[in-house]
Amino acid sequence: MLVSMDKLLNKAKKEKYAVASANVFSDRSVKACFEAANNLNAPIIISATSYVPMEEIALLVNYYKDKYENVSVSLNLDHGSDFDVAMRAIRCGFTSVMIDKSTLEFEENVRYVKEVVKAAHAVGVSVEAELGHVGKGFEYDETRDSGLTRTDEAFDYVKKTEVDALAVAVGTSHGVYKGVPNLDFDLLNDLSNIVNVPLVLHGGSGTGDDKLKKAVQCGIQKVNLSTDLSGAYISSCSKYIKEAGEIIDKDFNVTYKGNRTVFTNTCLDMGLNGYRDLLSHYIELFGGKGKA
Repeated sequence: MLVSMDKLLNKAKKEKYAVASANVFSDRSVKACFEAANNLNAPIIISATSYVPMEEIALLVNYYKDKYENVSVSLNLDHGSDFDVAMRAIRCGFTSVMIDKSTLEFEENVRYVKEVVKAAHAVGVSVEAELGHVGKGFEYDETRDSGLTRTDEAFDYVKKTEVDALAVAVGTSHGVYKGVPNLDFDLLNDLSNIVNVPLVLHGGSGTGDDKLKKAVQCGIQKVNLSTDLSGAYISSCSKYIKEAGEIIDKDFNVTYKGNRTVFTNTCLDMGLNGYRDLLSHYIELFGGKGKA
């Protein structure tokens, strides 16, 4: 069942768990999300950026939602850059859009997000926005403190924008960390008490199970996962290729003697398995098992 993301997150807030938000990039990654959610009877958020073929992803989600009828799923635009991208996602059939204007000044951020909220809510699509700024892992030591969400702005931001979920910056970063993740759980607790909408943690990959579990306990209802999942996909494919023996020669000519179609499909299925298994781990870690 394809639903608006606020339905999944409001239930999670009430019952004190978090929904895994998995970034997808292919047909098999979409299938892996449905398999993991179905196996664990858990809700799932499938997220896609505008860098992947959004129309194709939407078609795949609609295909698999009919095959896995018991799965409660939301299709979310991740880090929408502007109004036009958000509207494109809505036209594709996304049930949630995240508009990211976190690098703008407070009032400009509010003004821009309000426009998206007005249009999205008119057609039953929920909106996530970011206050504070979650930076990149490679610059973690330089940007971690400067982007933290301010408690004195959070309540007003949600009230003025009417967003359905708020992505907060409490010490995580996107991509691979340079340094050790340091989450401000006191800040997260304060934000959870101040803000009445579900809270989102971006940059979940590489943060560590203990810290992610504590973040959920402190009030996070959605954890974004991308780098870890794509890494698991690549690693599983690589392991299969390595175990298969010689595949190409020094000039990159294919030397594999078996059925290359079977080999290719099996390799990609190994990637699906690695992605699904790690996602399943995170679903259980966040308390989502049995919550569909």
